[in-house]
Amino acid sequence: MPLPVLSSLPRYLCALVLLLALHSPLLSPTPAIAADLSPVRERNSQTLKPYLDQAIERVTEFQLDNGLKFIVMENNEAPVVSFYTYFDVGGVDEPVGKTGVAHFLEHMAFKGTERIGTKDFAQEQKLLDQLDEVFGQITQARAKGDKEAEAKLEEKFKQIQQQAQSLVQQNEFGQIIQMAGGVGLNAATSADATFYFYSLPANKLELWMSLESERFLEPVFREFYQEQEVILEERRMRTENNPVGQMVEEFLDTAFTKHPYRRPVIGYDEDIRNLSRQDVTDFYEKYYTPGNMTIAVVGDVKANQVKSLAQKYFGRFPKRPPTPQVTVVEPPQTEQKEINLTLPSQPWYFEGYHSPAFDDPDSAVFDVMTTILSSGRTSRLYQSLVEEQQLALMAQGFNGFPADKFPNLLMFYAQSAPGRSLDELSQALHGEIERLKTEPVTQEELERAQNLLQISALQSLNSNMGMAQLLVKYNVRTGDWRNLFARLEAIAAVTPEDIQRVAQATFRPENSTIGRILPESPNP
Repeated sequence: MPLPVLSSLPRYLCALVLLLALHSPLLSPTPAIAADLSPVRERNSQTLKPYLDQAIERVTEFQLDNGLKFIVMENNEAPVVSFYTYFDVGGVDEPVGKTGVAHFLEHMAFKGTERIGTKDFAQEQKLLDQLDEVFGQITQARAKGDKEAEAKLEEKFKQIQQQAQSLVQQNEFGQIIQMAGGVGLNAATSADATFYFYSLPANKLELWMSLESERFLEPVFREFYQEQEVILEERRMRTENNPVGQMVEEFLDTAFTKHPYRRPVIGYDEDIRNLSRQDVTDFYEKYYTPGNMTIAVVGDVKANQVKSLAQKYFGRFPKRPPTPQVTVVEPPQTEQKEINLTLPSQPWYFEGYHSPAFDDPDSAVFDVMTTILSSGRTSRLYQSLVEEQQLALMAQGFNGFPADKFPNLLMFYAQSAPGRSLDELSQALHGEIERLKTEPVTQEELERAQNLLQISALQSLNSNMGMAQLLVKYNVRTGDWRNLFARLEAIAAVTPEDIQRVAQATFRPENSTIGRILPESPNP
């Protein structure tokens, strides 16, 4: 494993990354060096602490009167600032029959405001309302089977849409950011959350405050019906035309019986088609509230300046009632489940086990255990299934599927090698799982996994954006951003006994779901 790139890593973390890398078993040091470094391994948690303390000292947090939370980390290594806006709402929060609305809202957040993205908002608003009215009429005509009325309404709809489109300033929001030197403008929606992010030169802090606050204070969901087609095409590419995508959707729907993790974040086709602009507006008003919002600002800033500007711009958001929370609990699984799909695809094997949420005390144990099994070419699954037995072209696993705010799945997947069967692959995978249950992992394997996880976490902090993302995630999920650094210590504290205990409790047949993609037989 090569040493991590340190050029953009804050100075207070550079030495820590090097320290972990230099005594990692992945680097295969000579016996003499390994012997010299053994005391360092024993002092691992004590050695981490000074560097983590330096990072913590740079962080300031505050909360506005309306409930919006800010986390600011000062880093003057370069005159840039990264911004990460996190809404604690995702696919799990969607109403039944309106799957995909959280993802749809994410798309709409780039369409501008009453000032940005329009040539004449007053006229445009009238046309947008007309579009909604005619679309409702089309839906009614279609339900009645009145083809003639539907055709006339669709023609009227196209005419109004063209008029509305003529008033749109395409991608003006993104153009303003680009002209100001911004980079990385993007967003994502998961089952648990929705987040928006980009970076700007340090002297554009107030511009970001103005743009981002206006973006979520008075959004205009223009180009709604064009974006509906974009999202439907995205679903076709991800799911309908993708065998693995089809399996994932079926797998989740089988493994979960009650919890909304069973539903696809992008939404079901029928739900996406039936979503209205009012549906998106209702979802926005319920969940895009200041109390459901956390923002990280990391870079060449002063915390007092960020606070002053935040009060000026984000303080305009009215305080809102607390957002509804998901209360559905997935019942314990009592028998093994199976899904077999025959598709035009190479054979694939999937196996998932119910596992606890991100804030569970054993979460770090799951991370280490999964790393030992499936991270990289030195992992057990790769060495056994791919290299030694040549049963698979690839074999991987990861924890936290499809997300990790709530109890989720530890997931394994593999593609069989030519001439090898999925049954052989399944038996070999179970052999490695049984080893974890019956044999303590070696100290070398444990240290390799711990070092790999620690270095991976620290490398993710080699940019302002990486730090911003993790600070927000840990603050929202665990109640304190400092747990980001406590996680590194928890990983270092995992023992072989912890792994064996968790493996025995998790890897039970009745706790598992199995999926197989079987190739279609060629036509005779």
